[in-house]
Amino acid sequence: MRSAGEIARGLGIDSATCARLGVLWGKSRKNAGGTMNLVVSHLFDTAAVAELIWDHFLASSTKSLVDQVAGGRGRVFFAWLCGIHDCGKATPAFQVLDPEGALRMRASGLSWSAAVKPRMGWRHDKAGARLLIDRLTEAGWSQGSIDWIWPLVGGHHGMFPSHRDISGRSSRGEGQGRGPEWVAVQRAVVAVFSRALGFADVATVEPVGTMTRAEQLHLSGLIVMADWIASDERFFTGVDDLDAVTMDDARGRAAKAWSELRVRGGWGTLTVGDGDLVHARFGRPARPFQTDVIEQARRMAAPGLLIIEAPMGEGKTEAALTAAEILAARFGADGVFVGMPTQATCDPMFSRVREWVAKVAPGLQDHVMLLHGKRDFNPEWKKMISPAENEDGDWFGGVGEDQYGISHDGCGCAGEDIDGAGPSEWLLGRLRGLLAPVVVGTIDQLLHAATRTRHVMLRMAGLVGKVVILDEVHAADVYMSQFLHEALRWLGQARVPVILLSATLPQHQRQELARAYLTGAGGGQGIEPVGSPGADGYPNIATAYVSDGKPHLQNTPSQGWRASRPVHIETLGEPEADNGHFDELTALLRQRLSDGGCALVIRNDVQRAQDTYQWLTEHIANVDVRLLHGRLAVEPRATRTQQCLQLLGAPHRDRPPRPHRMILVATQLAEQSFDVDADLLVSDLAPIDLLLQRIGRLHRHDRGRRPLSLRTPTAVITGFTVADGAAPEFLGSSEFIYGRHLLLRTADLVLRAEVDGWSVPADVPTLVDKVYSGTDETRTPWPKDELAAKTIWEDRETTRAETAANYLLSAPGQWSVPTLAGLHYAPVRGTQEQTELDALVRDGEESIEVVLLRHGTRGYSTYRGKRLGSHGELGPDLLEDVLAGTVRLPASLTSAALRELRPLPEWSRHPWLKHTLVLLLPDGGDPVSLGDRLVSYRRDLGLVVRRSEKGGWHG
Repeated sequence: MRSAGEIARGLGIDSATCARLGVLWGKSRKNAGGTMNLVVSHLFDTAAVAELIWDHFLASSTKSLVDQVAGGRGRVFFAWLCGIHDCGKATPAFQVLDPEGALRMRASGLSWSAAVKPRMGWRHDKAGARLLIDRLTEAGWSQGSIDWIWPLVGGHHGMFPSHRDISGRSSRGEGQGRGPEWVAVQRAVVAVFSRALGFADVATVEPVGTMTRAEQLHLSGLIVMADWIASDERFFTGVDDLDAVTMDDARGRAAKAWSELRVRGGWGTLTVGDGDLVHARFGRPARPFQTDVIEQARRMAAPGLLIIEAPMGEGKTEAALTAAEILAARFGADGVFVGMPTQATCDPMFSRVREWVAKVAPGLQDHVMLLHGKRDFNPEWKKMISPAENEDGDWFGGVGEDQYGISHDGCGCAGEDIDGAGPSEWLLGRLRGLLAPVVVGTIDQLLHAATRTRHVMLRMAGLVGKVVILDEVHAADVYMSQFLHEALRWLGQARVPVILLSATLPQHQRQELARAYLTGAGGGQGIEPVGSPGADGYPNIATAYVSDGKPHLQNTPSQGWRASRPVHIETLGEPEADNGHFDELTALLRQRLSDGGCALVIRNDVQRAQDTYQWLTEHIANVDVRLLHGRLAVEPRATRTQQCLQLLGAPHRDRPPRPHRMILVATQLAEQSFDVDADLLVSDLAPIDLLLQRIGRLHRHDRGRRPLSLRTPTAVITGFTVADGAAPEFLGSSEFIYGRHLLLRTADLVLRAEVDGWSVPADVPTLVDKVYSGTDETRTPWPKDELAAKTIWEDRETTRAETAANYLLSAPGQWSVPTLAGLHYAPVRGTQEQTELDALVRDGEESIEVVLLRHGTRGYSTYRGKRLGSHGELGPDLLEDVLAGTVRLPASLTSAALRELRPLPEWSRHPWLKHTLVLLLPDGGDPVSLGDRLVSYRRDLGLVVRRSEKGGWHG
């Protein structure tokens, strides 16, 4: 294999230019293992890594696409795209950044004026885009090809410039390189690299086709991936001799890096037979509904959207995973992303997905990524990984104007390492988790891919090539839905199969989801789908795809595995003035649980749940009363959740016996993917779709005989009062959370149901549409109140949607543009931290997490009681104990926390804790002031927040 020097001379490049090519540096000594790395060396290294990404990582669907665009030369074209990314370093604007490198460049005869200074604003990503346009134009490339290629270079540091950004005065100034000497060496970089990969010249590199913008974004993320791996100085030490730079050497270095980093793709090519796949994967024969889902997945004429609506406990998850396997086999996907509504729902899904993956591709289950902020407290995840010895990790990056480093690019390891198994160490780094072959995470991970944030291409690269499954999509409010629709448009354009799961969807929501995906898949035009957007039955399976340029949408009603059952509906008035005193509830529970049974009491806010729990423990004897909500520290929350699932879950020989008499008081945590079976439900009023989710916990599993008084599923709805024909009065917290409009319409249905009850699930679609349709036929008995509430609600929903639109990936009216140029026209800055990203895609006041520490005469101690050093010092063995005391504050305390709380001074250099706010609590348990609140933490109640009034407690 010829060296870069030999190739240059073989191309007839003059000796002076060859000499300059041999000192053109791409990585300084500091960032290349002690030896300066030439620009062409890094290009070769990156191309070699790209070849391994092609061979061992890419989905077959991606390879087929690139192969088609490149006229059958997909692998080498992909390597060229990845390698050429840093051509912009062959400019004065970059070469001036390292004094040693600049001195060598000047000695070679290349010079620049004093106006060229470090950080002059003309960075090498923009310079590379300009350089490539000039060189490709010179080589005779068509304008269409140039237009979609140059943004891939211009955006490789996370943000895509516009054509104006690379066409101003700087693009022709001293920083870009003036004079024939600079043009010659820039021409040589592109020519030598192209020949090294086997192209006859730069002209022959030109692709024969183009990609959609979503496919370009995916490709851009893969370029970043190749660059970051090739920038790891542990494997790619500098080469400063042009005659020592060869593709053979680069491939050897890349192979070593790939082997040690243990990056891998997914299951490869799948073959799915015609047998009962549900039985093969889950050990149970497929139910009729699951069979229908699988049949629709087999029939889809193109990658598309599958919307599965079915009652709780119907087996939607098994149906979705099986359908994902079929879609992956048919359309060349290499893995799956499963998005859940909350961190708490991710953990049980992580276990289920790993069990399924072990059947699909044995061994791949050890590479499943759990992606949420509290994964270190998941026991199964902890068994897969072990803390790295170096908590700071290794950070890869450039020098000078590459101002990304630790705080921005996230180009390093995450401080986690693998002890022989588990996901790749490299994939544990920031921004890379979605690149794992199989991922279970919060839906936020997908929503972030629809935001105009830096390095969004890495998120898209982690989604394209997979099947995407999103659970509980009905939980997305109007704000989150804007990001979900944007993500569906991009995924539709990238031909990613998507499966959406829900207990039920309002007709308008189902229609919007289908239209979003079809808009992307149809090339960007706002098309109307063929077929009815409404559901014809329940359960319902909707398929949406574009085939032969035409959109198709079909609804297929299915059959549930068990007959619809009558649910008895009662109401229980609880005036808000009686808050903290629950005599009516106590009497009801005493009477209903007299023969035993397990009741689930769901409250709409944490304080009400805490008050209810306290009251019941004091006023009902011989009952196991438990409390679960979102203001528990992470460790007790995880423990309590697991205990509740064990005690109230489906019957299983490995589970403890069901309690004779138990009351679980919980907040909305219990309405999302919370697999418990209650004999009786008491719930605060909530919008109908959420209320039905809660009712889905009633008699959820088949079990032996229930207590006589609880054999009819009964839901007691409380949290509102009705008097003298007036409109209902709701709890203030309920109105704040849900708005009065939906509560009024739901209350009307609840009051009517006291006579005849509901048949669940048969009545579910009708009930949901009655609340959300807003037609004259569904008006409540309180028209004036309803109209006023509806006006407020609609104004609020419009404002929230408009606010979200400011952060969407695509500019308004720009969905159909063909390239990535200017994608970051107004980038959303300051959103690289996970908490900031989560706040971006979820509306409402921002809430923050703090670490609880005790402090007294003996110094600091953790939530668990472990002593720290006198100034808060801790060793690695205490880190988990400290983080176990993490708790989320209510949003009303965010400003006060940011103003009044700080990390411990001793933590200023700790990689995990230096930015962690600490809430110091007295050893004795007394409350502390935070803003205008008094805050304490009790092991039974969790975080207790009360208003401070004259120095005392006030609820």
